[in-house]
Amino acid sequence: MSCIRHAAACVALCLTAAPAVAAEVADGPVTAEFGGRLHWDFASFDNDARGPRNPDDTEVRRLWLDLSGKFYGWGYKIEGDFAGLQDEFSGDNVEAKDVYVTRDFKAGKLTVGQFKQYFTLDDRISSNYGVFMERSMFASSVAPLYRLGAAWITARPDYTIGGSVYSLESIDAWKVKGRAVGARGTWTPLRDDERTLHLGLSLAREYYDHPGRDGANGLRIAPRPAGHLSDNSRATLVSFNRGLDTDVDKYSLEFGLSQGPLYVQSELGGADFDDGSQRGEVRSAYGLVGWFLTGESMPYDSKSGRFARVKPLRDSGAWQVALRYDTIRGKQHLDGSANFRDVSMEQASVGVNWHLRSNLRFMLDWIESRNRDRLAGVTLDRTRALTGRFQYDF
Repeated sequence: MSCIRHAAACVALCLTAAPAVAAEVADGPVTAEFGGRLHWDFASFDNDARGPRNPDDTEVRRLWLDLSGKFYGWGYKIEGDFAGLQDEFSGDNVEAKDVYVTRDFKAGKLTVGQFKQYFTLDDRISSNYGVFMERSMFASSVAPLYRLGAAWITARPDYTIGGSVYSLESIDAWKVKGRAVGARGTWTPLRDDERTLHLGLSLAREYYDHPGRDGANGLRIAPRPAGHLSDNSRATLVSFNRGLDTDVDKYSLEFGLSQGPLYVQSELGGADFDDGSQRGEVRSAYGLVGWFLTGESMPYDSKSGRFARVKPLRDSGAWQVALRYDTIRGKQHLDGSANFRDVSMEQASVGVNWHLRSNLRFMLDWIESRNRDRLAGVTLDRTRALTGRFQYDF
């Protein structure tokens, strides 16, 4: 009960503080603005007998607070996730997200610190704006997420080009050792008031130092197919934990289309793993189609090369329905030998979103997922889930 009270207190503080702190505290060379987001999720599962059962549960998925502004020509942002306080009220359960400084130049923007890397359209779209509660299985398990590094992005009305060098460590995940380089380019050949066509390519090369040895975390790709609370339905696609340096090449081809109330998003992604004695590969694809019943269109942020916040056209809010099919497959083998692992996961989802305000949303997703061992020709797990979210940001 104490953890629930702590979480409730954080939520209440977030909601009551928002109107008071949303404005800049100074208008000059030094400015500061508070922001945050609250995502409260629930999940109800229908598990079959072939895998461990997922218990029905609720969680404060995200409770982020941030401070951003300008400091003598430099931009800055400090952001933390306080959702871990619902488990134990301790400073160790506060997770750092964006912690960086930026500088604008005529040719582009420099970012230094911890930030989300430029990789995949699905991961670059904010969790406040995504059509489904969960990102694709590829984005949620393979994308680099928040890492320490330096990045540059050049943005023009019809394209962006960005790249970064980064550590595989983050402020909180310091046991992951290694270094990496990544890049992302986007192009909008069609963009007007009625439609936006987005094309993109993401690439990354990562070098993991002795995963699984000398205190370094092992490297394992194991998505949650039926939502964030479906830990018991995870399956391992590839695993490298023998202490050998491992190289990983990642890529994603991006497609997005917004035309009137229609929204389409799809990506093909992959990752190749090599530790000198064994190899692994992950291949993935997803496609989603959404439709605004109330006539809105999905906005586009040309500065970041991603789709953005929905603004309802009427006081009663905006309603959107969506379908998604998502599949991912992993194979692994010793050099010169046949595969000893070949596992696939697939998911079909139906979603309904009610954007009551531009910063207030209710989400409901129905998920049907299945894991298969392709070598044995058997189904490992089949899980259905009804998930929902209350979401507020400021």
